[in-house]
Amino acid sequence: MSTTLRQAGVALRLLVVMTVLLGIGYPAAVWAVGRVVPARADGSFVTSASGQVVGSSLIGQDFSGATWFHPRPSAAGKGYDALSSGGSNLAADGSDLVDAVTKRKADVAAANGIAAVDVPPDAVTASGSGLDPDISPEYAAAQVASVAKARGLTVAAVTDLVALHTTGRMLGSSASPGSTCSS
Repeated sequence: MSTTLRQAGVALRLLVVMTVLLGIGYPAAVWAVGRVVPARADGSFVTSASGQVVGSSLIGQDFSGATWFHPRPSAAGKGYDALSSGGSNLAADGSDLVDAVTKRKADVAAANGIAAVDVPPDAVTASGSGLDPDISPEYAAAQVASVAKARGLTVAAVTDLVALHTTGRMLGSSASPGSTCSS
């Protein structure tokens, strides 16, 4: 048997083995892990008390009204559009972004009765995906008084709820953005 035929046979067997491993085995393993890991592979749905799907814990939603904690702004489509994830692509020093941030800062300050200098950055800027559901503890704290008043609760009760839903840095990394509050 010639060297070329032997090498072609080895290549063909390798192609079959790699096709089975990477074309069937690996996707099957990923699918199996997705079935075992709870609430991740199907979109991390959030359901109401009646069992109706009302959202996802991984995608932010826009809430209006003083009874809700407001999320960070979204640059995804027309706002929190999971099919249109992405940033705004506005230049950091461009007048469009500067004007939008200035207006958002004034709106957040007025809605929460705080000074504009006390408005946290995540209250006025979108995340890279435009879909981030988490806000900083500082932004949550800025909204506590207005949410408490609108819901007829004490500031202490709402502060306790914020503390209950605040998580620390992921894996203790200094590169992670710090604590987050799930709204």
